[in-house]
Amino acid sequence: MKKIGLIIKREFFTRVRKKSFLITTLLVPLAFAAIIIVPILFSISSSEHKRIAVVDKSGLFNNKFPDTKEVYFKYLPDQNFDSLKTNYETSGYGGVLYIPAFDINRPGGFEYYSSGQTSILLESSINKDINDIIEQKRMELQGLDASKLSAIKSNVEVTFKSGKDEKKGNSWVAYGVGYASGFIIYVILLLFGTSVMRGVMEEKVNRIAEVMVSSVKPFQLMMGKIVGIAAVGLLQFLIWGILVTVIYSIIPLFVSPESLQAASQGGAMAQGNEAAAAEMVQKIKEVVGNIQWNLLIPCFVLYFLGGYLFYSSLYAAVGSLANEDVSDIQQLTIPITVPIIIGIIIMMKAVQDPGSPLAVWGSIIPFTSPMVMMARLPYGVPGTVPYWQLGLSFICLIGGFIITTWAAGRIYRTGILMYGKKITLKEAVKWVIRKQ
Repeated sequence: MKKIGLIIKREFFTRVRKKSFLITTLLVPLAFAAIIIVPILFSISSSEHKRIAVVDKSGLFNNKFPDTKEVYFKYLPDQNFDSLKTNYETSGYGGVLYIPAFDINRPGGFEYYSSGQTSILLESSINKDINDIIEQKRMELQGLDASKLSAIKSNVEVTFKSGKDEKKGNSWVAYGVGYASGFIIYVILLLFGTSVMRGVMEEKVNRIAEVMVSSVKPFQLMMGKIVGIAAVGLLQFLIWGILVTVIYSIIPLFVSPESLQAASQGGAMAQGNEAAAAEMVQKIKEVVGNIQWNLLIPCFVLYFLGGYLFYSSLYAAVGSLANEDVSDIQQLTIPITVPIIIGIIIMMKAVQDPGSPLAVWGSIIPFTSPMVMMARLPYGVPGTVPYWQLGLSFICLIGGFIITTWAAGRIYRTGILMYGKKITLKEAVKWVIRKQ
């Protein structure tokens, strides 16, 4: 254990002291913050403050378009439309909306002129207002009362509760949390597993392994490398968690809560729906608060470690087979990479239907369980995921790790000292099954 501890220490500090570790550790939280903040800032800063000239030949829309803080409509006579269409900017207008005389049953011919591409919000707002006004006119012609029709409409929302404690739930929140958790595990398995393989390859090709194996057993070398890189990953996640928490807490210092609500609701605040936006944000906070974080976070750490140890031992075994030709290694990694890809495919199905047989078995089989189970857990334990499934998944993952580590160790101790010979997957399997 002392020798393995020295190898773990070497692997850990060698990677932590690299500039790439520092850059990656800082860039990921900053990228996460940029994904949230930048669209909001663009949404706030790019809000259109413009006057729009309206030329209405139909007479139906006069003073009907609602003005907002961003957009003001000015209704002009149609005598000078051709001149206005080309010189509207010099008159202080941001665009011209032309409405022809039209048949109320077959409306058409509406045109909007501007110097550049119109924003999505303005385009959808104008289209909505035009259709609402036409619908209102049609109801008047049919003798229908718009207020009565509005009173007839129903907007009931079912409150979904789960478990004996009747916690409120939201499938979209569970979907998002499950998808994010499963996808992060998927990236971890690929990145850190490949990192183990490359580390072993470099030591073998550079003949460093020969010196180290003279002092420690190959299996000790492999385990030290795997655990050392895992410690680097855990440290990185811990730093990411702290930085993300700090960034999340300081976002309100730069962006007001009202702006966050308005941006998240696609301009709902600008349309006077402050109460609806605030209610939606409060509802999301309430549902997110009902997720079993005390179970989800420990399970995430356990599945991260279990999945990493399961696959990294296999990647280390493949790295021990390396020679100068990198293409040989790419072929040998296919049997390891394919199950990971299958896992992410099953995970995409599991977040949509977490109780399906495919999702259940995918969360138990150790090749796919780290991703699939993390996609199912946000839907609730023991409701969607019974305790026996969670326990069986852990047992299978631990058992799979023990078996793969044993098999990888037999390959590793033979392959790490073999040079100049192209090793096939068939030969590596023979090393596992033969008596040593």
